[in-house]
Amino acid sequence: MKTWFHSWRAAIRIARRDAWRSKGRSALVLAMIALPILGVSALDLTYRSSELSPAERADRMIGAADARFKDPGFAGVPVFQDPVGEMNTPAKDYRDTTWPSGPADVTKTFPAGATVLKDTLGTAKLTTVHGLLSTEVRELKASDPAARGIMPLLEGRYPEKNDEVMATSHFLEASGLTIGSTVSARNFDRPYRIVGSYELPDALETDQVNLLPGAFLDAYAKVAEKAGLTSPGASTTYLVSASGGFTWNMVKELNAKGVVVTSRAVLFDPPDRSEVPLFQKEGWGGFEASAGATAADLAAVGTVVGLAMLEICLLAGPAFAVGARRSRRQLGLVGANGGARSHIRAIVLSGGLVIGVAAAVIGNVLALILTKALQPVLEETMGQRFGAFDIRPLEILAIAAVAVLTGVLAAIVPAVTASRQTVLASLTGRRGVRRSSRVLPLVGLGALLIGGAIALFGSLYSQQFIVVAGGSAIAELGVVAMTPALVGLFGRTGRWLPLSPRLALRDAVRNRGRTAPAVAAVLAAVAGTVAVSTFMASREAQNRADYEAQLPHGTVAAFVQEEGGRDVPAVREALQRYVPVDVRADVERVAVGKPGCQPWDSLPGCGRYEVVVPKANECPLYVSLPGGADPSEKYTPDQRRKLLTDDWRCKSSSSGGMYVSDGGLLVGDAKLLKVLGVDDPATVKALADGKIVSFNRTQVDKNGTIGIKQITDIAAADKASEQGRPAPGKVSSLPAYQVPGDPKTYGVQALMTPATAKAAGLGTAPLGAYASTDRLPDTEARQKLEGELTKLGSNVEMHIEEGFVNENSMILLALAIFAGLVTIGAAGIATGLAQADAEADLKTLAAVGAPPRVRRTLSGFQCGVVAAMGVILGSAAGVLPAMGLRLTEAREQLAFHEKSIAEGWTADLTPPYVPIVIPWETLAGLLVAVPLGAALLAALVTRSRGALARREAT
Repeated sequence: MKTWFHSWRAAIRIARRDAWRSKGRSALVLAMIALPILGVSALDLTYRSSELSPAERADRMIGAADARFKDPGFAGVPVFQDPVGEMNTPAKDYRDTTWPSGPADVTKTFPAGATVLKDTLGTAKLTTVHGLLSTEVRELKASDPAARGIMPLLEGRYPEKNDEVMATSHFLEASGLTIGSTVSARNFDRPYRIVGSYELPDALETDQVNLLPGAFLDAYAKVAEKAGLTSPGASTTYLVSASGGFTWNMVKELNAKGVVVTSRAVLFDPPDRSEVPLFQKEGWGGFEASAGATAADLAAVGTVVGLAMLEICLLAGPAFAVGARRSRRQLGLVGANGGARSHIRAIVLSGGLVIGVAAAVIGNVLALILTKALQPVLEETMGQRFGAFDIRPLEILAIAAVAVLTGVLAAIVPAVTASRQTVLASLTGRRGVRRSSRVLPLVGLGALLIGGAIALFGSLYSQQFIVVAGGSAIAELGVVAMTPALVGLFGRTGRWLPLSPRLALRDAVRNRGRTAPAVAAVLAAVAGTVAVSTFMASREAQNRADYEAQLPHGTVAAFVQEEGGRDVPAVREALQRYVPVDVRADVERVAVGKPGCQPWDSLPGCGRYEVVVPKANECPLYVSLPGGADPSEKYTPDQRRKLLTDDWRCKSSSSGGMYVSDGGLLVGDAKLLKVLGVDDPATVKALADGKIVSFNRTQVDKNGTIGIKQITDIAAADKASEQGRPAPGKVSSLPAYQVPGDPKTYGVQALMTPATAKAAGLGTAPLGAYASTDRLPDTEARQKLEGELTKLGSNVEMHIEEGFVNENSMILLALAIFAGLVTIGAAGIATGLAQADAEADLKTLAAVGAPPRVRRTLSGFQCGVVAAMGVILGSAAGVLPAMGLRLTEAREQLAFHEKSIAEGWTADLTPPYVPIVIPWETLAGLLVAVPLGAALLAALVTRSRGALARREAT
């Protein structure tokens, strides 16, 4: 025991001294191990710190109160909820009957003696320095002790008067206002002075203002209703404090009264899953992660960590071999003085141990410092504040153990190789005869075949991606194990190369112990990059083929439906100013009710319209039934399929595109036809003659007219819809012209002029504009346009049709750069090892008259050869898993498509398009640019003249 301890202590001291002497190499290996450790530790610290304790979660949700009571809007019927109170549904099954809807009287459910604090939330457009900003308006007495923790005060004070307001820091930043400024709402002249700023710890990017209860929302709602404008849409919850709190049984009793409760006691001590009625109800049992999903996540994490360790070992192993090679004389002296092979292995392994421990300490310490220092930045990025800065010692130690294990594993092969050197060879600098292992390539071949078979099985017979990914990982490890043999095969190409690259290739093949790990490291990095690039390029091709344009190419459309379209003229002017407009078509929508009503409003005096589809033109699959039952269930799959293929009423005629209005009906002129590319003269003439131009034949009845129903009683219409009856309302019949053929109109199904609408007694409201362009607006013009529209404060729906845009191009470029850096790094390490081995050869070349630049040239070709071999093998290995994953996706989509056909849900017999696309540009960059760049970089950093050699002792 004493001998073992002292020998390892001496080995560690020697390793520490060598690491300090070779600072550059030690720093390189330390960085390779420490950087991933830093990232994993920082991620662990961030994740654990962002996890809230029950007390922290309760403070942010309900403050210091015992519970928050909320009306779920089911008219007071019994409900089921989850323990947190985020999910709820009626306890009764209303599948075939009308769902309950309406308010419940929450105030009647408060326990006797409870203290209640009202919390009301609405929205309004508030004035800012730049224009208007849609903002949450919260009426809650924030200074009340029950609200402590919900909205922590940052500066200033809480509101104390009805004309005072405090705002979130994000609102102040976005609006340009400060404490002391005044703010008001659109169409509401009452000013409010900002007296403080606060934040919502769970939603830092929320634009919100806080006032005292009753200071804004009620008065603003009355003004909005009188002017026919948008209501603030307020919703109210109650913070309730009661002696003893609210247990889970009490929560269930309140659920029976139709109230949803978030209880502090339940947050601290949640019930078992079996005690939650919501999770026992059909369709609600799968909202918590299953053990299988957790196991799959752990397996995925384990796989990623294992591959990362393998990559580091492959990169760091040659670096340790460089150190062992440069220290071979010292190791020879250890053997000459009676040291055993185990002592030499211990010295080299101690190098890995020392570097691993240093990397673990430095990585974890830097992670702690950076995470703490960057905590505000991380919180802003995540959009929420941390809880306590949570350090889990066991997890940090586990991460540190991974670093130490990685360092030791990386030093194993160099340690075994160094221990096999004879004392004479070590002292004289001779390398001796080296033989590659004959077993390792066979093991690698077996792993390649087994992994390939698993991946093939997964892509052809299984629907689990993990099978393909696991098989591909095994096959890749097999290729890594076969790398020494594959390097030998590359040596046969040397006969066709010039002198310098031939010497570099021969040297790489003769010294496979140092070449193979570097090639394998490059292989692994490139294989992952090529696999992801191939998969993403294939997905891009599929998305490009599936892309459906919303408008004709180069067309810009902007709609505003709020407040009766009062901002539409400003939107049209902004389009004309910042977009290179060719033709602009202004459009309106049919409006029912008083001015300012929106299509979705249910306020008194507001209504909506419907384009009446004659009963003879209704597709039987889509006819409304009482209770919301699915009418298609009445038909067999064959009948459904026959209706979809043979019945013109069931064929889609919406032509895709943007949602423009109910029934696809717009009010405009012939300019819109020109923008949409409809150039039929008869269509233009019919529009000018006062007819409705229809692009959907199901809307035109046998008399050649289209019916437009004006619905003024929204409640009666909703009730009729629930009962499967037509909504009551006045129907106006207008003459129509059916456009021949099936032109693509991008969501527009019918068009009439303002004069036609006025003659029919239909009210209209401005909606927006379409604009065809000479060219697409550039980035500067788009920014100016969006800035101008933002100032309006309205919700402007704008779309610029520029065709399919690949959103993954930057990701592919980043992957290629990452693979290039890893490749150059690995090749550089191999080159350093080659120079350590090739000193004698270089001296011989110099002795026979070779010029000094030979050293630089040979170094560059050595680096380039290693990079080229790794890139070629990695490119071949990376394409296979991507193909397997795409084949699995193709099988899944084809199975779904065939099932849809068999069940009669689709009449499209065209199989799904799931291509496999090789990213040739990425491959070309890796195959050409990376080896060339590695060679040039190695040549530039290599000295032309070597140091004078010390005369060996004889």
